Amino acid sequence: MDDAQHDVRCRARRQTTQRLESLQRAGVTHLGKPASPAAAETPDACSAATETTKVSPNNEDNRRLLDVLAAEVAGCTRCQLLARTRKQTVFGVGSPHARLCFLGEAPGADEDRQGEPFVGRAGQLLTKIIEACTLKREDVYLLNVLKCRPPDNRNPLPDEVRNCRGFLNRQLEIIRPEFLCCLGAVAAQTLLDTTQTIGRLRGRFHEYQGVRVLCTYHPAYLLRNPAAKNDTWQDMQLLIREMGIELPRR
Repeated sequence: MDDAQHDVRCRARRQTTQRLESLQRAGVTHLGKPASPAAAETPDACSAATETTKVSPNNEDNRRLLDVLAAEVAGCTRCQLLARTRKQTVFGVGSPHARLCFLGEAPGADEDRQGEPFVGRAGQLLTKIIEACTLKREDVYLLNVLKCRPPDNRNPLPDEVRNCRGFLNRQLEIIRPEFLCCLGAVAAQTLLDTTQTIGRLRGRFHEYQGVRVLCTYHPAYLLRNPAAKNDTWQDMQLLIREMGIELPRR
């Protein structure tokens, strides 16, 4: 086995363990068997274990798992500075079984005060973008890489991203979106583990653990640079076409 394969299997084991721990904390005591004997006999033990831990696509199951994880996030003090300066953690909001998630970088002052992502001016613009795609905020799921506001809205530090990455991974494992839209360079580079600029990443789909990922500009950037709104709308049209959503003719 080469190093790449070893890393993939180790990551799968970690994800499976995290998934099982979330289920246990949520009160799940039994997991179903694989759908067929052939699936149980697969030589890849990690794949088989991951398959058997899948919960049914039930909104209440997912909501309960997200609530358990949110409580864990609320008590997190891994980043001592952020834990000391935050008003509250900002976990995520929206449909617990959304086809589409929007991922930002970190909460701002308004989000820190209200405990909900994307509620400030940038959030209001994002809501308009979502509605222009014939969707509603409650149809999608909104979350950030960091669950705490960095002082003065600075960019997240590498160790802060590492400390919060497990929470992000588990959120996505519970929701299991088909599509994910990264808003801005921090979100895109964190999720895709790349150093490419948002300008190079946008305009095409990427893949993250079976999820179709599209990257575009953060709404806060659009407020400072309105000319980029056209590029973002082109990205969103690409996204909704891939999702099979038809825009009404004007």
